Amino acid sequence: MIDRDRLARLLDRERTAFAENNPRSQAEYGKAGHLFGRVPMTWMNKKAAGFPLYLATARGATVTDLDGHEYADFCLGDTAAMAGHAPPPTARAVQERFADGACAMLPTPDAAWVGAELTRRFGVTEWSFALTATDANRWVIRLLRAITGRPKILFNSYCYHGSVDESLIVLDAAGNSRSREGNVGAPVDVTVTSRVAEYNDLEGLERELAHGDVAAVVMEPALTNIGIVLPEPGYLEGVRELTRRYDTYLVNDETHTFSAGPGGATKAWSLEPDVVTIGKAIGGGIPAAAYGLSTTISDRINAMQDLDLVDMGGVGGTLAGNALSIAATRATLEHVLTDAAFERMTALAERFAAGVRTVITTHDLPWSVSRLGARVEYRFASPAPRNGGESNRAADPDLEDYLHVYLANRGILLTPFHNMALMSPATTEAQVDHHGTVFAEAVAAIATT
Repeated sequence: MIDRDRLARLLDRERTAFAENNPRSQAEYGKAGHLFGRVPMTWMNKKAAGFPLYLATARGATVTDLDGHEYADFCLGDTAAMAGHAPPPTARAVQERFADGACAMLPTPDAAWVGAELTRRFGVTEWSFALTATDANRWVIRLLRAITGRPKILFNSYCYHGSVDESLIVLDAAGNSRSREGNVGAPVDVTVTSRVAEYNDLEGLERELAHGDVAAVVMEPALTNIGIVLPEPGYLEGVRELTRRYDTYLVNDETHTFSAGPGGATKAWSLEPDVVTIGKAIGGGIPAAAYGLSTTISDRINAMQDLDLVDMGGVGGTLAGNALSIAATRATLEHVLTDAAFERMTALAERFAAGVRTVITTHDLPWSVSRLGARVEYRFASPAPRNGGESNRAADPDLEDYLHVYLANRGILLTPFHNMALMSPATTEAQVDHHGTVFAEAVAAIATT
């Protein structure tokens, strides 16, 4: 359905236009010789156009680059800016808190407020803080190993839990577990620390749990970073039943699935995890994360007198739970990512998805659209992939790069890793409709129908 020769020509054309239109960004990239990979963080080298855009300002759902171009930002910091860039309530709270000290290693009253609010939203009752969801997940894994005495953690193939070593495990085409492609410097073979099952596969999950050595299943309620993969009817209920049957704890990582609603997928789908981890969006742009435990788990941990939760415990960072991050989190949850905001964001996401579906139908493309609350993704497969392995195989790098550069050249940014768009409280209908128009033009240029 796609003219591949035309696609190659148009991708070259769009990359040439990108370079011509962004000389300042290209120059900055060229002279960044003392940065590893020429960027502050290596994932910034996921650049469909050959070099990244450089940031000048970001306000609401609009980003301006060094060359003065404005973009409707549907990337939103890969969820870190789901509240929008520099939301005024968060900005005020951060300015006031920083002026009065940010890192004193003393608690503030804001922390108890945030803990109570996270309990209201997610159900689990006792909370502690980190700076990234990766750290929250790492510490939760250690706690659950400690109280169960079991060595292994189970993940879904092609899940996303940051750079947690144990999570970088996938199933190959023959159904064998192995390290994920490109896993850098794993301290041990990941199959020693972990087990793996495909998402939406209850039989595979039970087969792995039956070994009796799994301390916890750590999962996203819906897969996200491999492309949105939604649960089939009864799947999440089956996961909960199986984890209880095999005395295994269930951890919901809501870092990306927070887009499902004010209490993430946990609340939206009435889930009952033992632990919830979350990061990125709750800080409104300031690094912040949290993990929440059930009272049962907290009681078990506190009863183990041999665990040193002070000098040898915690998420491994002096800055975790600092006053600045907590102030930002309170302001963001209290005033920005509210119930009303999520209602509006979800409506915008459905408007975005409807526009994409119209284009797919018009050209009779074997593509699909998946939506998770305020998050939308278009996939180069129909029906949409039902697990991580299928989702990985549905990737089309050239087509993805073409769409990303085409959109960027016309003032639209998607998440660079895949075709994901996220709505913020500041996103407008005009921005959504602009994407629909440009996306339609991009597809018409390469479709054979």
